[in-house]
Amino acid sequence: MSFWKIAWRNMQQRALASSLTGLSMALGVALMILVMVVHAVTVEQFEGDAQGYHLIVGGAKGGDVQLVMNTVFHIGSAIYPIPYSSYTDFVDGKYAPYTKVAVPYCIGDSYHKDGYKFRVVATTPDLFDQLSYGADDQGNDINYDFAAGRNFREDRFFEAVVGSVVASKTGLKVGDRFQPTHGMSSDGEKHIEFEVVGILAPTGTSNDRAMFANMEGFYLLEGHALPPDDGTPVDQSYKPSGEVDPQDPNRGFDRLPDSMREVTAILVLCKDDFGMMSLDNAINKSKDRATIAVKPTYVVQDMLDNLVGPARIVLMVLTILIIVVAGIGILVSIYNSMNERSHDIAVMRALGASRTAVMGIILSESILLSLLGGIAGVLLGHAAIALVSPWVESEAGIVLKFWEFSPQELLLIPGLVVFASLVGFLPAVTAYRTDVGRALGGGR
Repeated sequence: MSFWKIAWRNMQQRALASSLTGLSMALGVALMILVMVVHAVTVEQFEGDAQGYHLIVGGAKGGDVQLVMNTVFHIGSAIYPIPYSSYTDFVDGKYAPYTKVAVPYCIGDSYHKDGYKFRVVATTPDLFDQLSYGADDQGNDINYDFAAGRNFREDRFFEAVVGSVVASKTGLKVGDRFQPTHGMSSDGEKHIEFEVVGILAPTGTSNDRAMFANMEGFYLLEGHALPPDDGTPVDQSYKPSGEVDPQDPNRGFDRLPDSMREVTAILVLCKDDFGMMSLDNAINKSKDRATIAVKPTYVVQDMLDNLVGPARIVLMVLTILIIVVAGIGILVSIYNSMNERSHDIAVMRALGASRTAVMGIILSESILLSLLGGIAGVLLGHAAIALVSPWVESEAGIVLKFWEFSPQELLLIPGLVVFASLVGFLPAVTAYRTDVGRALGGGR
């Protein structure tokens, strides 16, 4: 009979102790799997969200981190707006020679349904027509695609596109209408309806849980416009007068003058790296310092290094301690059973088993306990990932799947074998030194 069969039989004889010891190992491994996979997926998504453009330009009062959190991750309260002229500077003004694409963002509204809250971002069709949201392994841009419908049109003021998570959670379909809420609270004033004309295909970015409305319609909503230069009341300067044609997609509204507009931020794709450096210096070293230019990839990496990285280290240390405690449990369990099994070991020795064979059986038992606990932990960890995935996706936009895999998992099982060998060494040495005569004599 092989070492493994004898070790398995010994474990069966102590089924309760072996099960509890294996369970403690499984829980430790499962927690380690959760930490490794969630960290890997989170880092990948955070880094991927800040792709497709070089700079974010916004108000200097908000600061780098708040600007990135608002525009890239759609998190936090809206920052101070900047003049509309800051946007036109990139289109046909002083910064145009360095700019390939400039996309404005207007933030301040939200949509609430069934307990979910999603940010409504007002922008232009260029976001989906001119920018990408990442790159493939060969460095080629990955462009936005639509699972249903199309991009909104600039000349149709009240059209909108929704992310894949929004569509899944709210049930919104192409042709449906929704009312944005002023501000981020569900108690805010309800605005004019927008029609959903497109649903984005999943991107794996924060844009999956956002709604994108035509900026032209956003400016026409109550509380979004600046007072006209001529002193005319806002509600009389652009609202329709008389009966509105039901076939008019703009519902009788006229385009808002530039003088009544503001933007929250601007996504800037530069023509080249020289253009990026030129714009960075020109904006951040300007005399008025009213706006700042932020490199989102740098800010995200800094956040990962200073916040996510240390938190991961702490969690990994805790999980390693849990596995060490489980290993000590294996040691104690096998060592305590040595007194009960000393007679059996002596019989084996008397029947011809060598000291090395007895030592191998004990080591095999330790390794088998760790391996079974480790495999169960891997399955338990991935099952937990699949279980919490819907909640994590709805709350943070991070997509987790049962089969999400971290390369570090490849080291886990070999590491457990080495660890189990070390843990089982003391009881194995004890078995190796068993005095046959005394054990058999004590057994009579």
